[in-house]
Amino acid sequence: MPNNGQFSWRKDGILHAWHPDTIANLQIATRLGSYKKFKEWSAMVDEKEKPIFIRDFFGFKKVAKPTPIDEVEPVESIVRHFVTGAMSFGALSIETHEALALAMNKLGTRSNTGEGGEDNARYHSEVDGVSLSSKTKQIASGRFGVTAEYLVNAEEIQIKVAQGAKPGEGGQLPGFKVNEIIAKTRNAIPGISLISPPPHHDIYSIEDLAQLIFDLKNINPTAAVSVKLVAESGVGTIAAGVAKAKADLIVISGAEGGTGASPASSMRFAGISPEIGLAETQQTLVKNGLRSQVRLQTDGQLKTAKDVIIMAMLGADEFSFGTLPLIVLGCVMMRKCNTNTCPVGVATQDERLRARFMGKSEYVVNFFTFLAQQVREYLSEIGVHKLKDIIGHTELIVQNEELRMKNEEFAAADKWRTIDFSRLLYKPETDKPLYWDRSEFTKVCGVKDEEIIKEVQKSIDEQEETTLDFAIKNTDRAVGTMLSGVIAKKYGEAGLPDGTINIKFKGSAGQSFGAFAVKGLSLRLEGEANDYFGKGLSGGRISILPPRGSNAEFHAEDNIIAGNTGLYGATSGELYVNGQVGERFGVRNSGAIAVIEGAGDHCCEYMTGGRVVVLGKTGRNFAAGMSGGVAYVYDPDHTFDYFCNMDMVEINLVEDTVSRKELLELIRQHYLHTGSALAGQMLDDWQRYVEDFIQVVPIEYKRVLQEEQMAKLSQKIAEVQRDY
Repeated sequence: MPNNGQFSWRKDGILHAWHPDTIANLQIATRLGSYKKFKEWSAMVDEKEKPIFIRDFFGFKKVAKPTPIDEVEPVESIVRHFVTGAMSFGALSIETHEALALAMNKLGTRSNTGEGGEDNARYHSEVDGVSLSSKTKQIASGRFGVTAEYLVNAEEIQIKVAQGAKPGEGGQLPGFKVNEIIAKTRNAIPGISLISPPPHHDIYSIEDLAQLIFDLKNINPTAAVSVKLVAESGVGTIAAGVAKAKADLIVISGAEGGTGASPASSMRFAGISPEIGLAETQQTLVKNGLRSQVRLQTDGQLKTAKDVIIMAMLGADEFSFGTLPLIVLGCVMMRKCNTNTCPVGVATQDERLRARFMGKSEYVVNFFTFLAQQVREYLSEIGVHKLKDIIGHTELIVQNEELRMKNEEFAAADKWRTIDFSRLLYKPETDKPLYWDRSEFTKVCGVKDEEIIKEVQKSIDEQEETTLDFAIKNTDRAVGTMLSGVIAKKYGEAGLPDGTINIKFKGSAGQSFGAFAVKGLSLRLEGEANDYFGKGLSGGRISILPPRGSNAEFHAEDNIIAGNTGLYGATSGELYVNGQVGERFGVRNSGAIAVIEGAGDHCCEYMTGGRVVVLGKTGRNFAAGMSGGVAYVYDPDHTFDYFCNMDMVEINLVEDTVSRKELLELIRQHYLHTGSALAGQMLDDWQRYVEDFIQVVPIEYKRVLQEEQMAKLSQKIAEVQRDY
């Protein structure tokens, strides 16, 4: 069969927006710093023979008497409406990732870490006085290396509910791209593939999303919180819910573009054009009186100033560029991102290929400066003074007559003239602004942590040990989170010395108890906890136990004491629960230690590190997608293999001395921090109980450990031989 260029461009194949001419001319313009060459390139892109995107059917009205150019908003202001998209370090080389961050920081706007996170060394690193840290930190709910330190070093925190190229799916990074530094950044193991859970693992409803937004506003009260949605039918309704959930920014991600490592089924026929999703979102927010509360951002193969103008008229405040800045830095669209063989060093971790990287941040600065200048010229021709003057004004959009005249025969054959754009270009009647018009973001206030911080401020400043007691009720949400943010801001990943701040609570804790708790903070709860307890745990210690003096007939191990999605995305720290927990416990745990006395379905999903001990029964699908860490499950009935997902793990009896010692110590710590009667029984008759424990180890993780042990053994043998 002939290759018609469905994915990679072919000379005689289908029409592509990116082809050798557009790539080469863009690189020439930005490397030479030539605005003239840039305008030649943008004309080539805009004046294509046939339409590729919906916006190709549109032009915009121009006035007879343009606004004097010196009265139009300056380049320095316009360029702040441009951002680079979420592209992870790991998918991209470190050189590319840092070049993007450097360029956008020079321009005073934002680059995006992507869900792969960011090496904490970059938070305070500079090149010629310009920060290397990305201002937008993507968390994708909390999947890779999301720590308290990571979050407090953000100006914007982005929740990726979904992306245009892969609606409803999580991301994936092949094992051969996971080197030492990427594994460290993501709290994972070198050489092992990383799977990112799709959003339904912790967000089941708009209320759950609102809780996550609340958590993030607690950990970093000065950061904006954005939510990334897919341009799909009905996205306007979702966006209205997101606005009501107190998000500050909504991203409408189009089906065009997206990562070069996506499977074919995700890159084609998934999602819809950003123009449709953006128009629906704008209209819905305006009709519901919500538009002025949120900024709207869009992406989807945006390239030229004309694209920016059209998308602004459809409702966008900001414009995200992904593929384009990579091309500016040297990408030639070889579509080899997922194979680690990028020939120009843009999307590879191979050191030999990374040496070929020739991109410079100055090239990206040139592009966005040129783009802002051309937008400025178009604003002059439209007869306005600022970009916000055209946001949402679809009456300024006209159909592209030049395209129709050029393609009279083509147009008749393909019936494009029969397309009705009236619903896309509809402008709701309103007397309120059609754009974000607030000076600051929504902040949380009146939370329990404000009271706690006042009590422990001296302890934070002087690192003095302190112990406090508080009552807690289920309307007290994210307790300990704002406090953790204050500590992380001051001390970073190191936190405070162990046992510095010890807080005891009595009552029913609301959602996200101890979320992102940092080192040096110890939270003890006598009562019960709602969902998301210990989410993103970052070095702190949490103990949950029944109220003291419970009925003698009450057996903690037979009762659920904490809700769903506990320890989600934890990176370090300890959690001890004297009782059972709900579903999806320890999903994406990458370094925390936890001991619980029973769990619901999907425990330890996508786990990449840490230790989890279950002193009781588990639900189905245990360890699905688990690629790292170790779990121990008490299985006296010998039925655990039925509940365990064996696709990526193997199960064994706990027979080796090292594992037995580790398990014994974890149960001892559990008894120490909770006084668990069950743990006490096990410790009293250890030799009998240990025989009924099952060890769950990921197959790949075990292989890596064995290779490390063999390497150490070989090194010892070599040393002995050398000495001999």
